[in-house]
Amino acid sequence: MKNRVCEWVGVDFPLFAFSHCRDVVAAVSRAGGFGVFGTTHHTPEELEIELSWIDAHCGGRPYGVDLVIPENLPPPVAGERRSSSERFGEIPAEHRRFVVQLLREHGVTIDDSDATWNFDVRFLPEFSEALMEVAFRHPIRLIANALGIAPPSMIERARAHGVPVAALCGAKEHAIRQVKAGVDIIVAQGTEAGGHCGEVSTLVLVPEVVRALAPYGKVPVLAAGGIMTGQQMAGCMAMGAAGAWTGSIWLSTVESEMTEAFRERMVEAASRDTVRSKARTGKYSRQLRSRWHDAWEGADSPGVLPMPIMNRLSIPAFEAINRSVASGNEAARPLISHFVGQGVGLVEGVRSVASVVNEFKQDFVEAVLALQASVED
Repeated sequence: MKNRVCEWVGVDFPLFAFSHCRDVVAAVSRAGGFGVFGTTHHTPEELEIELSWIDAHCGGRPYGVDLVIPENLPPPVAGERRSSSERFGEIPAEHRRFVVQLLREHGVTIDDSDATWNFDVRFLPEFSEALMEVAFRHPIRLIANALGIAPPSMIERARAHGVPVAALCGAKEHAIRQVKAGVDIIVAQGTEAGGHCGEVSTLVLVPEVVRALAPYGKVPVLAAGGIMTGQQMAGCMAMGAAGAWTGSIWLSTVESEMTEAFRERMVEAASRDTVRSKARTGKYSRQLRSRWHDAWEGADSPGVLPMPIMNRLSIPAFEAINRSVASGNEAARPLISHFVGQGVGLVEGVRSVASVVNEFKQDFVEAVLALQASVED
């Protein structure tokens, strides 16, 4: 297969695989897809280690990186420098108590001082610049930004290195803004997607974005949101997409960073077992529904906090939940959750990354041939 995206990033099959796990990224690229490494929780020093590992294990195949550089942050976070104690003080005591009590009801022990995490610094501009500095020292073939317009410095650095810039969008007007800002590739992400997402379905969003970008030249659009099979990928490309951007399917692989308990929940889950909620990050994101979400939507909830402050409650809480389940606490299982899309209902078992990539290719070809045959008939 040859299209503009394939030529830009150096692949023959435009299956993009977003993952926070370096093992998944390298394995996807080795199998003929395009791994994209999510850098949300990494310091520059940690990112250097992770990308060096990918360089050594991807078999010389291309890969990319994805940064989260929010366009808008609440005033207490954006542009300010505060000590850890000041950040801790910004979390209302009732919210800390709510988390401690919720986890205690399920046999998970966490004290008030452990119930928050100093996460905000990772959204400051200089932190993002440091991550980009590291990323461009490596042979990446794509850089992507989520949660808003790609910053000028990203586009300028990418141009200097001959690397295309991608950006995730959940609405056609956002896609137009990105292209006007200089973004090369648009990822049209429907509401079915795991993680932060909008309200428009992939089936509607992809052709809508393709049509809206037509006046701006041949801007490649990658389809995202609920895509778990090669047939779906073929369908999206029939609507005008240049490839597929996937995420949730890789969480169920043996190489992923997910716990065994969560992978078991993925296999058991139906498509209606996900929820679009602010209770994890402070912005709407799709996750596997759990008692955590029920509690934050309940009458006793103190209400969710804005991003990224809500992260400082949820991250240590879910780390404690996962540790507790791993140690044998069955009472904590109803709290297990992670960002996952509605396509989770299509997960039938835990497989290797290579087998998923190969099945995507096979199913894609079969779908294309079947469509061709139906037209010829």
